[in-house]
Amino acid sequence: MEYDFPLWRPPSEGDNLIIQASLGCGFNGCTFCSMYKQKDYRERPLADIFTDIDRAARAWPQASRVFLADGDAYGLPTETLLAICHKLRASFPGLTRISAYATPFNLLKKSVDEIRSLKEAKLSLVYVGIESGSDLILKKIAKGSVKQMEQGLARAAEAGLKVSATVITGLGGKAHWQEHMDATADLINRVPVTYLSSLTLGLDSEVAPRFFERFGEPFEWQDDAGIMAELHRLVERLDPPSPVIFRSNHASNALALAGTLPKDKAKVLAQIAQAQTGQGHLRPAWMRGL
Repeated sequence: MEYDFPLWRPPSEGDNLIIQASLGCGFNGCTFCSMYKQKDYRERPLADIFTDIDRAARAWPQASRVFLADGDAYGLPTETLLAICHKLRASFPGLTRISAYATPFNLLKKSVDEIRSLKEAKLSLVYVGIESGSDLILKKIAKGSVKQMEQGLARAAEAGLKVSATVITGLGGKAHWQEHMDATADLINRVPVTYLSSLTLGLDSEVAPRFFERFGEPFEWQDDAGIMAELHRLVERLDPPSPVIFRSNHASNALALAGTLPKDKAKVLAQIAQAQTGQGHLRPAWMRGL
């Protein structure tokens, strides 16, 4: 396979086949993100995508899961995505799942029937960075609004599409962490997702100046104790009406957590409390990264 680098994918897609259906990110405006700053967004021609699929099928015919890159491949026209799905299903007899990054805007641009048709074609999981459930924080990071987040997640849920959502601890700094966590928990309690993962804020030097400027006030970074307080507050307030699989095992995090909420809430909170009292193991700072 020949990829247009840099190539990004969720940690859980590390063992799966990656096909670049688009390049870059159609939005590419989030102030904290440096993932696609080197690329201009464009949709790849279907003929090129099909060529990649044919090559992959010859090299790895037993592939069962496929991730469509780059940043928001779910924003491609529905007919294009369906054509890609049909080609993948014809090329990989054991195919069980297709997934992609998506934004709430991508979800809102598709009808429930379109989302459902893509799910039936095996595009059954999307990764959505909600980052925060607070309008204040979303405005500071140029990420839309809570209303858009809620409507997009609700549309996915209505269509039966699985959503793996991410929230970024530390995003509100020391000044706004409580609102950040409370509003995020409220959002997930209203519109539960299938998976919820936490990442910890980190800024590449190329995006840091814009992040601080857009934040609109002095930004004070959270230390490990502050991040543990955020995690505790988030988990404590999460009470989704249907099970949410929670993880904090991303490399940016100091503490790896895993559980299904609300069932495992007490266990997860106990692990955070141990870390807060120095009894739990935190990943050394030199081992953390984006």
